[in-house]
Amino acid sequence: MSLPKRGNPVAMARTDDDSWGITDGVGQTALGVAMARADEATSECPLFTDPYARLFVDAATEGGSRRPPKSMLDRVHAIGDYMASRTKWYDEFFIAAGASGIEQAVILAAGLDARAWRLPWVDGSVVYEIDQPKVLEFKTRTLAEHDLRPAASRYVAVPADLRHDWPKALRDAGFDASEPTAWAAEGLLPYLPADAQDLLFDRIHQHSARDSRIAVESFGADFFDPDYQAGRREQMRRLREQAGEDVNAPDVADLWYIEDRTDVVQWLTEHCWNVTSIESIELMTRYGRWTPDQPDAVAPRTLFVEAVLT
Repeated sequence: MSLPKRGNPVAMARTDDDSWGITDGVGQTALGVAMARADEATSECPLFTDPYARLFVDAATEGGSRRPPKSMLDRVHAIGDYMASRTKWYDEFFIAAGASGIEQAVILAAGLDARAWRLPWVDGSVVYEIDQPKVLEFKTRTLAEHDLRPAASRYVAVPADLRHDWPKALRDAGFDASEPTAWAAEGLLPYLPADAQDLLFDRIHQHSARDSRIAVESFGADFFDPDYQAGRREQMRRLREQAGEDVNAPDVADLWYIEDRTDVVQWLTEHCWNVTSIESIELMTRYGRWTPDQPDAVAPRTLFVEAVLT
């Protein structure tokens, strides 16, 4: 599959060494996810409970950051069922990993994920979170200000860039590669160049003992289809227009690396991982969050991949 390169001026703002907090660049997406998780609490039948998400959103606003544009809020609401289903799937992944005896977890590009605080971790569990220093500092500071402690036996923030030598930082923080690990990559892959994605999986594999598990939000077959992406951008343009905003404002897709990529399912299978996968619409249907009359844009064309190293 040949994919178009990123060609607009905003897209080129990404560089090999760019960094961010939670109100700029890639970090804004973490805040958007927190908004979606906070909104889920007001749904008729929430798929999960995340009381920490609202704390992050409020802290970001109180810290002097601009309130998110209405179009962003509308977009978050539009894909709320998808975000809720994705969150529920990863929650179940970690709970199942703990039930199988895995006591070590690594959350890649953790953002404002609060699973180390809100999930029922088994005794002795340690959760490592890897992300940009400013993102982790904001999260841990916000939770500490509310005197909130992790539910995991041990929580370790690992400030590191996933495009650089994050395994060394992880090992230096106490990670034990001889023990099975539950790895999670949620909302991550589009923000990595194709070669960085390959290196990421190489490093995960090298640091995974037998029986380790991994959960990945990957690309569906038509994720990069030009017509699909154009339709998605048009939806955002209409939302901005309705909100009275600049219709040419940057889009989250401007932060993506649209390049030829290795197929995640194929890569894991070839490296002795036992793989299962489910498409986004099927996952949303499982959780009662999809009906055939919903527009295509409500369910991004993604694939949820889970694997166990045999």
